[in-house]
Amino acid sequence: MLGAEGPRVPEADRLAEFKEVVALMPEDPVVRFGLAGAHLDAGEAEEAIREYREAIRLKPDYSAAHRGLGRALERGGRLDEARAAYRQGLAVATQTGDLQTKKEIEVFLRRLDRKETLP
Repeated sequence: MLGAEGPRVPEADRLAEFKEVVALMPEDPVVRFGLAGAHLDAGEAEEAIREYREAIRLKPDYSAAHRGLGRALERGGRLDEARAAYRQGLAVATQTGDLQTKKEIEVFLRRLDRKETLP
């Protein structure tokens, strides 16, 4: 398959590749973050949640992992937990000066709040 950036790797292959790298570097939060994203792209919210949580355990100030956790929880229908993850990510992003992630989380929180107020 071709994507905007060139050939796309099928989701199953991406997952397999990330799992191989995690087996080699299980304590690397960036690798865990990548595996979580691959799970989320494959529609596997619960697996993504587990991996984002592991990335955060390994690097608590990883604001992008907090953002990803919120997204995975939201896709899994766990809206209260998603809101809490976003708020924690917002605090981390503010503390670390990660302005881009902070702005993204603010947008996700507003969208989540709007979702819950719709009939």
